[in-house]
Amino acid sequence: MKLSRRGVIQAAAALSAVQVLGCASSPKAGPSAGDDKGTAPGKPLNILILGGTRFLGPALVQVAQARGHTLTLFNRGKSNPGLFPDVEKLQGDRDPNKGEGLKALAGRKWDAVIDTSGYVPRIVKASAELLAPNVGQYVFISSVSVYKEMTKKNLNESDAVGTIPDETTEDVGETSYGPLKALCEQAAEAALPGRALNIRPGLIVGPDDGSDRFTYWPLRVAKGGEVLAPGDGEDPVQVIDARDLAAFIIRNVERRTMGIFNVTGPVQPMKIKGMLEDIRTATGSDARFTWVDAAFLEQQKVTAFGDMPAWVPRTGPESGIGDVSIARAVQAGLATRPLVDTVRDTLTWFRALPPDRQEKLRSGLSAEREKEVLAAWHQTKGTAKAG
Repeated sequence: MKLSRRGVIQAAAALSAVQVLGCASSPKAGPSAGDDKGTAPGKPLNILILGGTRFLGPALVQVAQARGHTLTLFNRGKSNPGLFPDVEKLQGDRDPNKGEGLKALAGRKWDAVIDTSGYVPRIVKASAELLAPNVGQYVFISSVSVYKEMTKKNLNESDAVGTIPDETTEDVGETSYGPLKALCEQAAEAALPGRALNIRPGLIVGPDDGSDRFTYWPLRVAKGGEVLAPGDGEDPVQVIDARDLAAFIIRNVERRTMGIFNVTGPVQPMKIKGMLEDIRTATGSDARFTWVDAAFLEQQKVTAFGDMPAWVPRTGPESGIGDVSIARAVQAGLATRPLVDTVRDTLTWFRALPPDRQEKLRSGLSAEREKEVLAAWHQTKGTAKAG
């Protein structure tokens, strides 16, 4: 079964994060899985964030502030401009050829820069080269989608990354997203040799995720009744709460860690059955799961990762995406909160959104389509065991 959204594992296809991440509400702090209370060891740092007002960005700001660091945000000032009134904001454009470009950054010094919004190598190269003389570390938020052999189990940081024939393309799509992210990593490393930290997240989830790529499941399970569940329950699943990802990044900025890290979760391996059962526990739902095999779902044109968010069948061209090695990140201090906490916080956030937004989920099956597929499954296979 081919994924419908391979290029959107990290930030939902950079079809320019604006379309996919949607509108963020005021950020939710929540407890962190890591030890992020109090000030950080050593002197407070001055940290520049390219972006900073959507999803992962606010989580980074909150963790950094809680640990005593000083933040500067650089962006176009169009998304959630009212966030963090106490934080310095610089306006410009990632593209040096648009408007004032990167001029607001010229001559300024920071201990580290975190690039949350880079998708095109030319643009990452421009910011990295400009900042190289004036920052100690360049942190680039990449994606596990960079890997070439997506069928491989236990993908690790030494595995080959994907390539594209035209490395100058700026058309970010399903086939180019991963290779372009890999080229962005290389651009950062080339501009700051030995001073780049490349973070490859998996599916980022939690409060403020405007893509609904995980939110679909807590909402659907909370409704109860018969729930269409993909596969046989044994497929591995990996997700990372944005707040845990932010904690890992900030703590490794403090440590001046360099190199490449896959950063997803949970730390203890999880299968789709365990994920849905944890969601049922967190919501107190009476949901009954009917497991529908991948071949039947493909026949019904129900897509992995899109119609069935977070799920990837363990066979097929994308099977490795749910089984990425995070051993290196765990050694560097990665900690992940219980999934039930992420579920509860995500539901609290979503239920506070305007009613018209709650009615328009951006991922997952509609109620009508779910009923159709379940009816077809029962008709073909007889009454399936739900549990």
